[in-house]
Amino acid sequence: MGLIGKTTEEKIWNFLKSKGLSNYGAAGLMGNLFAESGLNPQNLQNSYEKKLGHTDASYTAAVDNGSYKNFARDAAGYGLAQWTYHTRKAALLEYAKAAGKSIGDLEMQLCFLMKEMMGNYSGVLSEVKKASSVLAASNIVLMKFERPADQSESVQKKRAEYGQAYFDKFNAGGNKNMTKKVFLGVGHGGNDPGAVGYIKEADVNLAMALACRDYLQANGVDVKMSRTKDENDPLTEEINECNAYNPDVAVDIHNNAGGGDGFEAYYHYKGGTSKTLATNIETEVKAIGQNSRGLKIKLNSSGNDYFGFIRCINAPSIICEGVFVDNAADAAQADTAAEQKAFGIAYAKGILKTLGVSDKKPDTPAAQEKPATTAKPATPAQPASGEEVYTVQRGDTLSGIAAKYGTTYQKLASYNGIANPNVISVGQKIKIPGSGVRTYTVKSGDSLWAIAAKQLGDGSRYNEIKTMNGLTSNTIYAGQTLKLPA
Repeated sequence: MGLIGKTTEEKIWNFLKSKGLSNYGAAGLMGNLFAESGLNPQNLQNSYEKKLGHTDASYTAAVDNGSYKNFARDAAGYGLAQWTYHTRKAALLEYAKAAGKSIGDLEMQLCFLMKEMMGNYSGVLSEVKKASSVLAASNIVLMKFERPADQSESVQKKRAEYGQAYFDKFNAGGNKNMTKKVFLGVGHGGNDPGAVGYIKEADVNLAMALACRDYLQANGVDVKMSRTKDENDPLTEEINECNAYNPDVAVDIHNNAGGGDGFEAYYHYKGGTSKTLATNIETEVKAIGQNSRGLKIKLNSSGNDYFGFIRCINAPSIICEGVFVDNAADAAQADTAAEQKAFGIAYAKGILKTLGVSDKKPDTPAAQEKPATTAKPATPAQPASGEEVYTVQRGDTLSGIAAKYGTTYQKLASYNGIANPNVISVGQKIKIPGSGVRTYTVKSGDSLWAIAAKQLGDGSRYNEIKTMNGLTSNTIYAGQTLKLPA
């Protein structure tokens, strides 16, 4: 049939689109293929080049001419998807021979990829086609098709970033369903960390912005971000980029410092849509449990808006300050990936309301991730032998408390007679069942050092965790239960 396009990227994109993938699905799959092979169909896994004595080209030629006969069994990743398992490599080789193509032929590999996805991985393909964001599509491919050993949050983020780059490149001109446009400024980055306290502002800004973007895109809104990774983000470039994009609204995402407490937003001194946008976002931020310091204007000596992002951008624009990073209690509202995501979604919901776009709620955080809301505290029973009692703090969730003690929110809800695990209140006493040994369930992205630092207060105590659990290396995996020393 022949591939359509001038570049390898364009050819792959057009091929995937011809197979019924949405822009999200095609981008999510391409991001994973790029992570695996750099979109090089002749790519031989780097760690095997020296071991096998081959380059990409010589390995491909040797397989093609039959001088190398261990292709299926050598355990070396190869091609776009880095096929590794012997049955899949054998099937790839058989498919290439049947097609009369080189094992490294791009079109052949793409056809084989779709043959796999329509066969043994048909369920994965169906999910990818239905994905409502690049991130969702990317994670489906990562966890259910590629399935590398490392599926940590950092890997998920990186692959989704690759996919987003392809989405931005090939969706330019747009998805016809995307009739509204939003610009997201992401404060600081690169050698400018922003405010640094219990959390680093630049990193949290980006996490919130990415979550906001994904939620907006899933609701049919076109989004442009000033940055999608940790890099310098000069204000002048941000303003020029935004005005060239000509969005309906613009939101600059920051976090605060100075010892205060709570969310605040700055809007254009003339009010209008800018004030409406700030008001709608404030409402959604309050709904996730964060208090508000109020909505504000700040003027310069000329009586105009003080902040360049508001003063110089043509579209209605605001600046959001989520939490104070140098206030321990306030920083605790946004010191986990789930909490940062909740802020991002809250911003997105406020934007959708302002734009008059129906919220399809495609990615509402799991119930157990929602912050505690005010409710009448349950009357705790007397602690049983070995039992601990935890007092709920502002920003706590039942799932977060459960994670601290190596259990689940369902067990804590049952043990404490909590009918609705979404509703706990500051000051409420939560009984922790005694087990004689404190445990911790490993999450994606965890390391022994990080666990020791957060759970024991000293990262250097990681060796104690190793010894207690009989570990012979520093390797741990998500879902693993570790016993913790006192």
